[in-house]
Order: sequence, then C-alpha cells, then structure tokens
Amino acid sequence: MKKYLFILLFLMQFVNAQELALVKIDGKFGYILKSGNFAIEPKFKVAKNFSNGLAAFEENKKWGFINTKGEIVIPATFDDVKYFDSGICVVAKDKRWFYIDKKGEELKSPDSDKIYDFENGIAFIRKEKKVGLIDAHLKVVVEPSYDVIKSFEGDFARVRNNGMWGIIDKTGKIVVKTEYNEIGDYHKEIVWARSGESFGLIIAGNFKVIEGVDKIWDFSSQDLTYARKDKKIGFIDLKGEWVIEPKYDKVKAFSNNMAPVFVDKKWGYINKSGKMVVEPVYDDAEVFSNDGLAPVKNEKWGFIDLTGKLVIPNLYEISAGGMLSIFKNQDKGFIDGLARVKKDKKWGFINKEGNAIGGQWFDNAEPFLK
Repeated sequence: MKKYLFILLFLMQFVNAQELALVKIDGKFGYILKSGNFAIEPKFKVAKNFSNGLAAFEENKKWGFINTKGEIVIPATFDDVKYFDSGICVVAKDKRWFYIDKKGEELKSPDSDKIYDFENGIAFIRKEKKVGLIDAHLKVVVEPSYDVIKSFEGDFARVRNNGMWGIIDKTGKIVVKTEYNEIGDYHKEIVWARSGESFGLIIAGNFKVIEGVDKIWDFSSQDLTYARKDKKIGFIDLKGEWVIEPKYDKVKAFSNNMAPVFVDKKWGYINKSGKMVVEPVYDDAEVFSNDGLAPVKNEKWGFIDLTGKLVIPNLYEISAGGMLSIFKNQDKGFIDGLARVKKDKKWGFINKEGNAIGGQWFDNAEPFLK
C-alpha cells in the first residue's frame, strides 16, 4: 500500500511540475502541454505565463491566479499583478503596490520607497537614492548603500558606487571591490573588467591586463569568451590567454564546442581549435542548443546539426521569447527538444523532426514555463 501511495504522490508531483505554454487562439488564452494537448482550454481574454506554479488571469478588469489545473486559487481582485518568485508576487490594489503569498494574503512590505519584483529569491529595496537587497523572508540582506545593483546572474550581481563597479553575492559579501570602470558577469571566480583604458580579467583578486583589447564579452558555459583587438574578434580562456586569435568581424558564444563566426558577410561555425567546421554560407546563425541543433538563416530560419547538415528546412521565424515572456535570457532555438517558431503568421512548437506538436499553430505562443 505504501508503495502505491509513493507512486501516486510521485505522479502528482510530476503532473504539478510539468511545464505549460501560454497560447492564444481565436482571441482566447489557454495553456498547452509539451504533447500539444491543452492542459487548460482557451477561455481567458487576457492571461500571463506560469511562474511558481501559478498564472495570472484577468476577469472584469481585475487580476487573479490559477493553478496548473486551471483552478482559481487567488480570486481576481487586484488591479495589476507581476510574476511569482520564491512564493512571492508584487500586486497592485487601490493604487498601492505590495507583496502577496501564494494564498493571496498580503505580506508585510519592507521599508522601501518602491516595491520591486523578486528574482531568484532576491528583491531590491530603495531608500532615497540608494539600493539594497531583501531575501524571500523579506529580511534585509544588504542595506541600501549602492547607487546601482544589477540583476543577479546566478549568485552574483554587479554593483556601482561613485561611478565604479564591483561584484557582490546574495549575502551582500563583496566579491570584487567597486574600483573598476566597467565589469562583466562573474563566472567561476573570474570576471572581465575595464580599469581606466585597460581591459582584462580579474583572477584571484588581481587585474590582468590583456594588451591591445578594447572590449571583452561575458564568459559562456564553455569557459571561453570573446574579445576585440585591432577591430577583430577572437576567443580567450579563463587565464586571459588567446585560444583563437582575433581575426573575425563578428562571433557568438561557444556551445557544444562550436561557435558562430562572421566571415565575408556570411556566418559559419568553428570548433575550439579554430577550424571552420560549417562553411560560412548563412545570413545569420545562432549558438547550438543542448539538443545539438542550431538555428541558421537564409531569408528564413532552419536548423543544422553538429555536422552542419540542414535537418529542418529554412521555413520559420524565431525569437527568444514572446511579448509576454518574463525571461530575458531565454535561448533561441531548441530548448528540451522543442523550438518556438513562427510560420505563415502563426506560432507553434516544432520537435527535432520538424513537426509541430499536436499539429497546431496559434496566434501567439509563449515559452514553456512552470
């Protein structure tokens, strides 16, 4: 009996954890599963993406929230709502912004001149012209002491005081002192920065200048980034050493050991040795996804595999997220076996065989989210 109860609970958790995509058809919003079937039939005039297992819907010009079964769990009583993060959402009512929990109950707002959305368990607070941070318990972790705090990338955020940039972690610990004119996103305890006119990497707290470089981009998951020298771009490693000499007009990040490069007004792909693996024949190209496919464009977008073979024809438009998407860094192309594409003015999701899931196309389709 206990075994069956465990299985039942597991299945319930699996169902609740499934990602749903917001779609619009015939003027109504609903939500589909990755099978293409509707989890929640289109019945909302206006609705938003899921976040933390809840999605906002509008009814009679008021906002409330439904769960993944389409059940109303927070009645539509709010004038405006944002998205849940760490069980907290910013809402407006009677011209006042405040926080609620997943039961719709108001939480005690922190002492702040403005209420900010939570992102990955952290939110800004502001007192006069200074910014600090609170955690998901609404406790202050960083007193308002910075001129600027950027959104966290992982566990780290860029901060600025008196025109100079540094890095802090989610506890407020200073990881890199605010003494640089520019700074990038922290990656494996290394970050690019500009000090005066010099660009380089901060490694173990020391600034290593990379001679002649006038721009460095953020590191990717493959521990390489690109940098510009004498108007040409190449790739450097975490030590600041050139792995691929600067000789390209444009490049994009390495993924699956391949990177798009721009040569003679066309895009192709090189490997980590700098060898051209896919000849530059495309008008545009994006990085490879974890699925081993990359979007490439000649008038319209199609997809190639790691050998450079065009496996899905150039029939589509693509984007990194819809009009209602909450994720700034949503990848273009395939994510977990599906790609969000547009064809003949309709949006849908295709699988790696190029087939639209459920055979359906929509007036709008947002990325799959929980």
